[in-house]
Amino acid sequence: MKKTIALFCGAWLLLAASVARAEPPAPDVLIKETVREVLDIVRADKELRAGNQKKMLELVDAKVLPHFNFERMTKLAVGKGWRVATPEQKQALQSEFRILLVRTYTKAFTSYRDQIIEVRPAKLDSGATEVTIKTEIIKPGSQQPIMVDYDMEKTPTGWKVYDLTVEGVSLVTSYRGTFADQIQQVGIDGLIKTLVDKNKAAADNAAVAQKAESK
Repeated sequence: MKKTIALFCGAWLLLAASVARAEPPAPDVLIKETVREVLDIVRADKELRAGNQKKMLELVDAKVLPHFNFERMTKLAVGKGWRVATPEQKQALQSEFRILLVRTYTKAFTSYRDQIIEVRPAKLDSGATEVTIKTEIIKPGSQQPIMVDYDMEKTPTGWKVYDLTVEGVSLVTSYRGTFADQIQQVGIDGLIKTLVDKNKAAADNAAVAQKAESK
């Protein structure tokens, strides 16, 4: 599970904000151009290559998050529990799930800076509002690329990612099983508390590590 999440994390970091333009770019063009942008940023920044968590979080917030539909992702991950959650619970779930994902994949940030990314051209029908973009992450020295599919939807502000599939395993589906078990055992509020506790622990650990590095 941890290995799969790490692959998800690295894959997510390959998507960053594109240059503003009059018309939103096609989904495959968006991924191809922003992959190049985010990797160039990492390769040129010594602090990012060294694992500066604060700068990583700032980069992720500025360059990655605008291209994900976290509301839909959270809804899909929570599954049946989403229908019975209150508006306040839905907001809390979305907020904590977003923080969880951000903190998880920033840890894998630097490990993907030397990868070669190949984006397959999209076969997009006229009027299509959803598409799956297929990519390959080629690791130096490895014979087998990592297959990553981006499930994307067209929105008024451009194409957004609502799920990732790495080597045939969906990120949303992976979390859905875990969340369903927790909701069954401790309810929606219990799931929210679990996410809050995990995020707090991750933040505390990052602070400790950053403090140790600065000495």
